Amino acid sequence: MWALKCARAAAATLAAAAALSGCGSKDRAATGATRIRGKTLTVYVSAPLSGASRASGMAVVDGVRLASAQAHGRVGEYQIALKVLDDATVQRGGWDPGQTTINARAAVLDPTTIGYVGEVNSGASAISIPPLNRAGIAQVSPTSAAVGLTSSAPGAFPGEPQKYYPSGVRTFVRVVPNDTVQAIAQVRLQQSMGCTRVYVLDDGEVDGADTARSYLVTAQKAGLRVIGIQAFVRGATSYQPLALGVAQMHPDCVLISADTESGAVPLTTQLVAAMPEVKIFGSAGLAETTYADPAHGGIPLAVDSRVVITGPSLDPREYPAAARAFTAAFDHRYGSLQPGSIFGYEAMSLLLSAIDRATEHGTKPAVRSQVRAALFATRDRPSVLGTYSIDGNGDTTLRRYGVYGIVAGRLTFWQSIVA
Repeated sequence: MWALKCARAAAATLAAAAALSGCGSKDRAATGATRIRGKTLTVYVSAPLSGASRASGMAVVDGVRLASAQAHGRVGEYQIALKVLDDATVQRGGWDPGQTTINARAAVLDPTTIGYVGEVNSGASAISIPPLNRAGIAQVSPTSAAVGLTSSAPGAFPGEPQKYYPSGVRTFVRVVPNDTVQAIAQVRLQQSMGCTRVYVLDDGEVDGADTARSYLVTAQKAGLRVIGIQAFVRGATSYQPLALGVAQMHPDCVLISADTESGAVPLTTQLVAAMPEVKIFGSAGLAETTYADPAHGGIPLAVDSRVVITGPSLDPREYPAAARAFTAAFDHRYGSLQPGSIFGYEAMSLLLSAIDRATEHGTKPAVRSQVRAALFATRDRPSVLGTYSIDGNGDTTLRRYGVYGIVAGRLTFWQSIVA
């Protein structure tokens, strides 16, 4: 049943992608080699800027803006224009497939588009990758981690990743480790904390379902017993019946694989009420203020000690010196650093580097296909995240994941795990 629900959710998401990417197939080669006329190159940035994940979306956008500002908005002779778009709607309370489609269309129809930073959510990336791929537009995601976006490795769904790349050429890369890395971190963390019977709840969205699927594969290999896995209803009035049903299975640990806007806050609260001794683990989608801080609609303070979350961001002290300089600059310009900020910064920095290399420091014509090639030629790049390369699938070679507790409503870094 879980697999059927996941397949339906993925199919619904991909229907929007198909609607946008169904035209222009005859122009694949031509669009991929598109040369940008003039001296303005536009980078589109798509992120959730309304709803429960607004804090995470703004963190990414602010990181992008800082990277652009530090480059003075230029690559040699070219001016870099940022166009920031909201992929969320108030009605849905988070990223929206229709709005994501509109954002991708805007980038495709703009003849000055040289790159696209997004999406934050993997489900949104599943929609925007195909049309951007047809247009040959290089795409860098700061935080979309679903395995199937780039690979057919365990955890991917049938047909992934080929169905995202109608041109047959990869155009999508990401600076965040994929869900295989997160799954390894989650399993090792749970084993270290004594988990022997784990129940998994996912929100039925692409992000939650993919993370849960990757976790299940990894847990089985590691010999960690998963006693149940189930999708919960997004935004339900009450999760008490679900919590009581899970309690009857007698888990010692529960993994919530979800985004905050799915209803993760009341779900967590009611799980704790139904199972006073259970440990709650959260996926990266919950590593945000709107889940952790009751002042922003998060879980009650009394629940803090029961919850542990994995997220790709690390403590600045775990990063190279460049990250500490980034943190100081970010704090000065935007205030307190949020999870996701550093990935937005690096996504934009990587794209600017690719543009610079593809245009020989801004002195040669800007061609989309050459920017794409430069992204995939990234090797041993020193960055705020550490030194990494981009492999042929579009994945980073970084393999570290962070572990966070919640103290007085604040995400508090505990440790990093190398997968």
